[in-house]
Amino acid sequence: MNPTGTIVFSTVGRPHYGFDIFSVELDPSATLGSDHRLTDGISINFNAQFLDDDQSLVFVSERTGSSRIYLTRPGLPSPKPLPSIPASLFHDRPVIKNNRLYFISAHEQPDQPFKSWSALYSTRVDNLELTRLTPYGAVDYSPAVSQSGNFVAVASYGSRPWDGEFHELHTDIVVFSESDPNKRVTVCERGGWPTWSGDSVIYFHRQAEDGWWSIFRIDFPGNLELLSGLPSTAIRVTPAGLHCFTPAALHDGKRIAIATRRRDKEFRHIEIFDTESKTFHPVTESLNPNFHHYNPFVSPGSRYLGYHRFRGESTQGESRIQHLDPVMSPVKQLRLLRIHGYFPSFSPNGDFIAINHDFDGNTGLKIVKSDGSKRWTLLKGRPTFYNSWSATEKHVIYTSVGPIFQSARATVQIARIKFDPVDLDGDREEIQCDVKILTKEETGNNAFPSCSPDGKSVVFRSGRSGHKNLYIVDAVNGEFNGGIRRLTEGPWIDTMPSWSPNGDLIAFSSTMHNPDNVEAFSIYVIKPDGSDLRRIHVAGSEGSGNVDRERINHVCFSANGEWLLFTANLGGVTAEPVSWPNQFQPYGDLHVVRLDGSGLRRLTWNGFENGTPAWHSGGELDMGRLCLGLGSDQLTGRFEEPLWISCDM
Repeated sequence: MNPTGTIVFSTVGRPHYGFDIFSVELDPSATLGSDHRLTDGISINFNAQFLDDDQSLVFVSERTGSSRIYLTRPGLPSPKPLPSIPASLFHDRPVIKNNRLYFISAHEQPDQPFKSWSALYSTRVDNLELTRLTPYGAVDYSPAVSQSGNFVAVASYGSRPWDGEFHELHTDIVVFSESDPNKRVTVCERGGWPTWSGDSVIYFHRQAEDGWWSIFRIDFPGNLELLSGLPSTAIRVTPAGLHCFTPAALHDGKRIAIATRRRDKEFRHIEIFDTESKTFHPVTESLNPNFHHYNPFVSPGSRYLGYHRFRGESTQGESRIQHLDPVMSPVKQLRLLRIHGYFPSFSPNGDFIAINHDFDGNTGLKIVKSDGSKRWTLLKGRPTFYNSWSATEKHVIYTSVGPIFQSARATVQIARIKFDPVDLDGDREEIQCDVKILTKEETGNNAFPSCSPDGKSVVFRSGRSGHKNLYIVDAVNGEFNGGIRRLTEGPWIDTMPSWSPNGDLIAFSSTMHNPDNVEAFSIYVIKPDGSDLRRIHVAGSEGSGNVDRERINHVCFSANGEWLLFTANLGGVTAEPVSWPNQFQPYGDLHVVRLDGSGLRRLTWNGFENGTPAWHSGGELDMGRLCLGLGSDQLTGRFEEPLWISCDM
């Protein structure tokens, strides 16, 4: 049987994006005016391309709960959906040339774990006659079509498994003829995000040896037969001292639009770089100095420059962040909801969800109605993360109080939060509560509590021995009356435990199979008495070589105890991470697997980091009346650049 129920989860930064497509006219005889919004403020809209110099464009939108491709033009009352693949939750980087639509999709599972699902497809614009242009077993990103439409360039990972990197992907620039996609030529090793200047020059980005992301170029002879057997040597175009990425060539062959990140700037901006004079011409900084601008594109005659950015707080369109946002699910019986917060935990009857509002853990503990209609603050102004609602008491929540991502000796404590459930029927926004600390301050880092189904015990991770292992403590009195015992022991990391619905097992993430690799987490289960410890082999059988590459976290059980839900890196990276706002792990996606390791299913795939899921453990929720019109917060565009892009070199 397929897994069923309702899953809520978090996505780093995504609720704040508010992306729309904007353009500015590149009139050399006039000063730049304000930019002009081309999309309608519904959901997020991004990664567009112009069809003409009248600002018709094709773009990606998530308005239906997953990324789909749309076309819009001046005067069109609403965007027109273009042919897309029903089974795919991810469409990206659309290009229309000669009445054909080219795009990336991630709907065909590769032949082994740790490969991206991303591949290039094409179809006629007016109907879905799908052609896969990427060879089966290979991975392609970021397509670009030459001016004539005769050639296609991609950033290709080839057929090798993902190496585990996510700053700069180890892709090559590969070119093939539109009429013969099977004959592929690697024209340059190491490069991403290609863009054509005519049919003879390809620009792309990569990180130079001095550490700066820069734009490079290679010359293309216009005939694949004329290429020698060895890839060409790329010529660096942009200088050191600033980061330059996601190029888009103008039609004159002399200029490229690029996104830049300069030493003295906090925001990513779009600039025009003149390849002859070697000079930069700022575009967006004077228009919107305090917004990030992403992924420029240029109209065929270079009249307009486009990009996507936060639409602004006062712009017409969606201006509120919803408590709950429906996300398309690949499993019919499973409902997926993105929650505006982190570390959700359902109340016993499923009416409420406990969350930490910010990933930084500085805004305490909140409660949200599971229909999205109301939110209350329970614990304010204290760093708090990872929650577990008591399975037997609707007025008790366990949480971690202290800073997240700290050493074994840092002070983090398990807290029992008690409140009056009557307050959840009132209009007040803040609820009084009692905070009882269950762990001793001198014991170091105690976090990630999970309450047992009978409500008597809490399992958690503690660093009190110098290593982060699991312990079980009395759910009411904590360890102060001696009510604590050790569950696991070893020089590795055990973390994020979760109790099964009938109490016979505890699932958790651990590095015990490879203690020297602090990133190689796998799923383990153990009985509460410490017996029958075993590993769940998700990526392959023991000894296959894949199992030690697993990075699996946030494990929890289905209501019947037969399935495990978790986040993992099994699907590689779906899109070039440098083209997105910060995702700590842009390979984090939700998966489910049976308790015996069979039946692995991927639930999410996109360019985001999805994590901290919760699976409603009771009966079916009545989610038919989600109050999606009642936003909880003003949309502010508050998100960060990738934290691994440093301007301090």
